[in-house]
Amino acid sequence: MIDIKFLRENPEIVKENIRKKFQDEKLPLVDQVIELDAENRRVKQEADTLRADKNALSKQIGALMAQGKKETDEAKKAEIAAGVEAKKAEVAANSKRLAELEAMEPELQAKVTEIMMKIPNIIDESVPIGRDDKENVEIEKFGEPVVPDFEVPYHADIMNSICGLDKDAAGRTSGEGFYYLMGDAARIHSAMISYARDFMIDKGFTYCVPPFMIRSDVVKGVMSFAEMEAMMYKIEGEDLYLIGTSEHSMISKFKGEMVKEESLPITMTSYSPCFRKEVGSHGMEERGVYRVHQFEKQEMVVLCKPEESMDWYNKMWSYTVEFFRSLDVPVRTLECCSGDLADLKVKSCDVEAWSPRQQKYFEVGSCSTMGDAQARRLGIRTKGENGTYYVHTLNNTVLATPRGLIAFLENNVNADGSINIPKALRPYMGGKEKIVPLKK
Repeated sequence: MIDIKFLRENPEIVKENIRKKFQDEKLPLVDQVIELDAENRRVKQEADTLRADKNALSKQIGALMAQGKKETDEAKKAEIAAGVEAKKAEVAANSKRLAELEAMEPELQAKVTEIMMKIPNIIDESVPIGRDDKENVEIEKFGEPVVPDFEVPYHADIMNSICGLDKDAAGRTSGEGFYYLMGDAARIHSAMISYARDFMIDKGFTYCVPPFMIRSDVVKGVMSFAEMEAMMYKIEGEDLYLIGTSEHSMISKFKGEMVKEESLPITMTSYSPCFRKEVGSHGMEERGVYRVHQFEKQEMVVLCKPEESMDWYNKMWSYTVEFFRSLDVPVRTLECCSGDLADLKVKSCDVEAWSPRQQKYFEVGSCSTMGDAQARRLGIRTKGENGTYYVHTLNNTVLATPRGLIAFLENNVNADGSINIPKALRPYMGGKEKIVPLKK
């Protein structure tokens, strides 16, 4: 959510930003919110004037009543009494109007907030302009995207070769989009998560296990309405949602707080299971685990000063690149174009892993800076030399798996079906250097 003062003073900039995101249907919202905001401020000003008048009249009534008590002339006394009654009538009229205005204030403010939450955040000037993800721009490749001289099996087949995947049983217990990981597949999955945790701790991030459910006011503070409907599972009969990413509960840890400026930047890394409806996806895979309703994730979040946010943005995505390269997985970074950015995002890039089977890259992580949009919604502020301001918030995926597991398996499987365990992962795999298939 952008600053209403900025929108009020720069409506054309806000409209141009909407056009850059190819959301022309939202252009009328700018004029609507300006009109509502003007009415809201007029109501507040009138209410403030009436409150001041009421206080002044109350003092005048008190003074007149004190004067009347001292007055001995009956005519003068009657005149003063009449004046008191007139001012009391004026106070009553003001109180009635004030009650009307006080009822209008929250309604108008709610309407302003509702519209402001639909207007997209101002994107960074470096963001490429494009309509959708087809127009995202490759930034850089890391590692050689090798195509081996043997046919790389489908990831589900690699898992099945080590008795590591059971989707049939998960279909019976939970339905499509769920899975059982077994044996060494489950062990690699957990090893990757543990390694990701320690990798980020070594970068100086504080480890955290957050709540896996959040309230609706928190959901509205961290994401757009469209995202919420497409992603979140609601707990029936409760004001609770299952998290789609731990970023949401991590950032919201500071909801309504005045953070000490000297504590910035706040850097945290979190583990959580994640749950997503995947509405609008191309369907769940029948055999594989690329797109699923449940997965696990190691996330990183940063709260920082505005002038530091771009430096942190570049550090954060580079950590994900470094993590995957330590597992012998080639990756590339892809700059998200304007039309592919969620409304709260200022700038975002994806980290994509190389798939030797498909001979193309696929997304394994995403890094975003939100500017002060989330902090503004959640009321996360700090105070510096120049006064109070909203902090900037950033988030980035270290590892989301089983998708990360797919990248690992495809890039470390050998022609004989064995799977290499990179040096970085061996301490979490009991020292194993290789996993051998259990069945053909």
